Amino acid sequence: MNGSCVKKPYSPGPRLILYAVFGFGTVLAVCRNLLVMMSILHFRQLHSPANFLVASLACADFLVGLTVMPFSTVRSVESCWYFGDIYCKLHSCFDISFCSSSMFHLCFISVDRYIAVSDPLTYPTRFTANVSGKCIIFSWLLSIIYSFSLLYTGANEVGIEDVVSALSCVGGCQVAVNQSWVFINFLLFFIPALVMISVYSKIFLIAKEQAQKIERMSEQTAKASDRYKVRVAKRERKAAKTLGIAVAAFLLSWLPYFIDSFIDALLGFITPSYVYEILIWIAYYNSAMNPLIYAFFYPWFRKAIRLIVTGRILRENSSASNLFE
Repeated sequence: MNGSCVKKPYSPGPRLILYAVFGFGTVLAVCRNLLVMMSILHFRQLHSPANFLVASLACADFLVGLTVMPFSTVRSVESCWYFGDIYCKLHSCFDISFCSSSMFHLCFISVDRYIAVSDPLTYPTRFTANVSGKCIIFSWLLSIIYSFSLLYTGANEVGIEDVVSALSCVGGCQVAVNQSWVFINFLLFFIPALVMISVYSKIFLIAKEQAQKIERMSEQTAKASDRYKVRVAKRERKAAKTLGIAVAAFLLSWLPYFIDSFIDALLGFITPSYVYEILIWIAYYNSAMNPLIYAFFYPWFRKAIRLIVTGRILRENSSASNLFE
């Protein structure tokens, strides 16, 4: 067709490999995050404010795998967009919304872990279900309102009409964002990332101090309240370490993409398409990594997975199963 985009297909071998790699990541993101949500929502023992925040994070990553990654797979491999202009813009909104929501959830989880580690005895009264719910609502509403208002008002195209015109073609789906909004996007990533880094730095300092106290404390002479505090501190330090790894994985996945986007906007959008595709898929794979981190570190998650996979979740009163034996 006149005005159609130039298609640059891969040869059969690389094409098959790319479909396998991207498809594998998509299946992992969908299945793993679905298992996290099912585990936390089904088993009553896991119904806690912190776990609901983790389940909401898994929901965001699940939606990335369900609504974003499959279509991005076809676009990346075929170098064409076959799903129409309407879903092109909607796909971009989903991309920004769910990835941003995942980032905000991780930020709130880091704050939750800080409260749990710094003051484990009063933590249950400080991070309540009401507080967790507000964090979840904020993470979703801000992400959705920002992405849809940005792309559907055309604010992202102001001042770069020539670039938008050059990118527009039949069979293409490239959403251009001007320098001002690229800078705002970078801040929306950088500020939560800075919060996560600073909070986890404090967490590990507190954890180190608690470990030294535990070593000096004799279990035989310690009071019952002290022994309880030791057990709580150990559990919360392990949870903080696990979620710290999840945050580090998130930063390593998304930081290259945001740095490239920021520099690219300043230099006039010169990043080759294949470099962009590599960076965005490194970021997408983060949605499949978080559940792996949970499964590797949490025995209760592995037990919940076994109950779900083997079908024992369908038994009567399975929601009351003891996962902490």
